[in-house]
Amino acid sequence: MIWVELLVVLAAIFLGARLGGIAIGFTGGLGVLVLALLGVEPGDMPLDVISIIAAVIAAIAAMQVAGGMDYLVSVAEKVLRRNPRHLIFLAPVITYLMTFMAGTGHTAFSTMPVITEVAKESNIKPARPLSIAVVASQIAITASPISAAVVFFSSVLEKQGVDYLQLLAVVIPSTFIGSMLAALCIYLWDRMSKHSALTDDPEFQRRLAAGTVDMRGHTEIVLKPRAKLSVAIFLTGLVAVMAYATAISDKVGLISDPPMTRDAAIIAFMLTIATTIVAFCAVDTSQILSASTFKSGMSACICVLGVAWLGATFVGAHEAEIKSAAGDLLRDHPWTLAVVLFFAACLLYSQAATTKALMPTALALGVSPVAAIASFAAVSALFVLPTYPTLLAAVEMDDTGTTRIGKAVFNHPFLLPGVLAIAFSVALGFVFGGVLL
Repeated sequence: MIWVELLVVLAAIFLGARLGGIAIGFTGGLGVLVLALLGVEPGDMPLDVISIIAAVIAAIAAMQVAGGMDYLVSVAEKVLRRNPRHLIFLAPVITYLMTFMAGTGHTAFSTMPVITEVAKESNIKPARPLSIAVVASQIAITASPISAAVVFFSSVLEKQGVDYLQLLAVVIPSTFIGSMLAALCIYLWDRMSKHSALTDDPEFQRRLAAGTVDMRGHTEIVLKPRAKLSVAIFLTGLVAVMAYATAISDKVGLISDPPMTRDAAIIAFMLTIATTIVAFCAVDTSQILSASTFKSGMSACICVLGVAWLGATFVGAHEAEIKSAAGDLLRDHPWTLAVVLFFAACLLYSQAATTKALMPTALALGVSPVAAIASFAAVSALFVLPTYPTLLAAVEMDDTGTTRIGKAVFNHPFLLPGVLAIAFSVALGFVFGGVLL
């Protein structure tokens, strides 16, 4: 029956990918229903992960309505326009930092138009900076102090004697340097290419002749009066979250009897940040529900609910068989965990869902905490199938046609930088983990 049930899981995920967007969450629930009818007991629903995502998104959406996202984009645009020659490096730095701060990769949506315009003005194919920027925005989820994937993973690692700060000390430098090394490879590849300039691209020339390429240039953003204040409030809250998580950790132990767990604290802090922004930045709360970050975040909640529940149901039902088949391999060759997570993330469509479904089982199989943390970046392999929202947005926003998905589906510009970034991050994770843990 394990093969029949695995087929049900794969069919549900495939159907969700074909329907697109939030539908993968719907079909995850369908898969759980079919498995239940086949006699499989449903696994635990990922309500803890969903609660964290919802609370973080609420704070981000409040900041967006207050004008905070516009302010951050205006800062990013100034940085990019002052240094157009370094666009391939600066674009992923900006998307990485925004995701790191916000705990969601959907913040990349706001910077993509700027990256595209600066690339066109600098005669750079937008596909180069856009591809690595999208990848950096995804991989930064595994380094963000408030992302659901990191918070859940840290709670699992605490049982292995590794605390929140130790996790961040490894994943932050490894994923950031890994993303930059991938950007360097793309830059060198671009320099060695005989037709690297945008004007050398035949599709761009065709669209330029047809008048379908828009060269808008610099767009002045009118900031709301309290846009900067909303960003300051959010950043203050982010620091408070990290300070509390540090204070209650076993290694620091500043608070011996914490009033809240880390998960509860993050949710409470994020909702408090949202309250403060609404109160002090004159935010119309009705606009929060229609904010783009709120919509994409709530979509992510449904996606995680469906696919993580489906994954937990299947893995929980066959944990003994999985241990028997993969336990020795993972213990003897710990790097193979990264490969497993990579392909699982392609299907589960979410860093949090992949972490929730597989990381506890991997540690139970005897994988060392160092290997698990080093492999953590592989849960960001959401770029393999060209169906993820930020990836599709990059394709749509590049009116030059250089960021395109080939007929073979997998021949798209995000695959190479994504594989490189994860490979570098995993390798560096083993290095930093071996030194720091």
